[in-house]
Amino acid sequence: MRNELVIQASESDAVIALLQEGRLMELVKEDGDQAYSVGDIYLGTVRKLAQSLNAAFVDVGYEKDAFLHYHDLGPQYMSGKAFYEKVIKGKQNTKIAKSDLLPHIDKNGSIDKVLKSGDQILVQIAKEPISTKGPRITADISLAGRFMVLVPFSDRVSVSQKIRDRKEKERLRKLAKKIRPNGFGMILRTVAKDMSAEDIQADLDDLVNKWKNLHRQLRGAKPRKCVLREVDRLNAYLRDIMSDSFEKIVVDNAELTGEIREYVETIAPGKGKIVQTHSSEVPIFQHYNVDRQTKSAFGRTVNMGKGTYLIVEHTEAMHVIDVNSGNRSNKNESQEDNAIAVNLIAADEVARQLRLRDMGGIICIDFIDMQRSENRRKLVKHLSDAMAKDRARHKILPPSKFGIVEITRQRVRPVQQIQTKEKNPDLMVDAPITMIDALEHKFDKIVASRLSKGKEGPIFLHVHPFIHAFLTQGWWWETIERKWSKTYGMKLTIIPRDAFKMLDYRFQDLKQHLLN
Repeated sequence: MRNELVIQASESDAVIALLQEGRLMELVKEDGDQAYSVGDIYLGTVRKLAQSLNAAFVDVGYEKDAFLHYHDLGPQYMSGKAFYEKVIKGKQNTKIAKSDLLPHIDKNGSIDKVLKSGDQILVQIAKEPISTKGPRITADISLAGRFMVLVPFSDRVSVSQKIRDRKEKERLRKLAKKIRPNGFGMILRTVAKDMSAEDIQADLDDLVNKWKNLHRQLRGAKPRKCVLREVDRLNAYLRDIMSDSFEKIVVDNAELTGEIREYVETIAPGKGKIVQTHSSEVPIFQHYNVDRQTKSAFGRTVNMGKGTYLIVEHTEAMHVIDVNSGNRSNKNESQEDNAIAVNLIAADEVARQLRLRDMGGIICIDFIDMQRSENRRKLVKHLSDAMAKDRARHKILPPSKFGIVEITRQRVRPVQQIQTKEKNPDLMVDAPITMIDALEHKFDKIVASRLSKGKEGPIFLHVHPFIHAFLTQGWWWETIERKWSKTYGMKLTIIPRDAFKMLDYRFQDLKQHLLN
């Protein structure tokens, strides 16, 4: 399957689109202003204990205290606590000796037996702040790499369950035991399959250096300090999904292209050549049809073809998806055959929607009722196969007596929601011609400013496709686009933008700089 990554960058953020055979499968936003990301490690202070929840609330600098459950302390909490306290005082080197490993805490213990208000504690962000809740954190620190996860104060070696080949699992397990540093456990990730010992050793060396950096930042640290920041979401995403199936990574920023190419070479030597810079005048998401697919995929109603569609509702407690056959019909099909056919199509789209919107928590899907038990089993298997490539942990339950399929999916960040419904433009302006007059006045002003500064070159106007059609319609010599170019003495090129709302517009120069 042909995989492509399309990255649209701006000064403050980047949006990553994963395309499979040209179809949008995932959309990830790297927000430069995001302060708390999964994997970041903070030195926090216990604010209060909630014994009824067997949990504690920890101040890591966020406006809402972070939530730490007793089970998220990790079995080796006491070992870590003693070790990190010595590091903060400058009395501990980076090596973990056998004497540093203390007995595990009781797995059924109580939070007040381990923590008290005012304690300093090293924690890692497990879930970003969602809605009115602060971050979810864990004291079971781990360092994630490309091929493995390194776990301090442990001696356990495990291999991803997604690797089915027994010989390969045994090879990886033996290799991990051979290279494992004293005092550290190792979890080999799925992408470690068939990788050479040299590649895995190099990944381990990077994680050991990361551990040394954490140790260095922790010395003399004060509460609320971020002592180790995870790589940004863009690089973390590349690290987690990069494989030989990727044919192209396209970026619309030359500087970012160089950074990504360098990073790709470090995690997948020889693959840096697939990173390219988008050079077309047409915006990158427009060129690769991402904008149009975003509009069609993120609405309340999602069309699946042949009259079938989904209704997607987001609530505070759960996400609800309703499957509808619409006007689909086939004379050669019975009602049962039609139901299973629509449900199988819907299962594929549901799996895509969960990844695309990053929907987590509880998801309830109301499939079309089916009478035959073999069809219900067929549906669950098809849904499971469709979600097999989903990296988030999930569990699928069989259909209930009411025909509802329930899914729990790992939630680590807020659900991705994009507003696709536009306001009626007739209610926003007195008449459509008002906008055309405004555009002409703006173009006249920009041309005058550029000529006064001795600047020449074409100007590009990005508008909604409907506005583009109005400005470029007619015979080529008498379109508004050509008329304005001739009247004001500077070439104007009008570009349709699927992502724009009806009244949105943007003037840019050849280097894509915004013109006001």
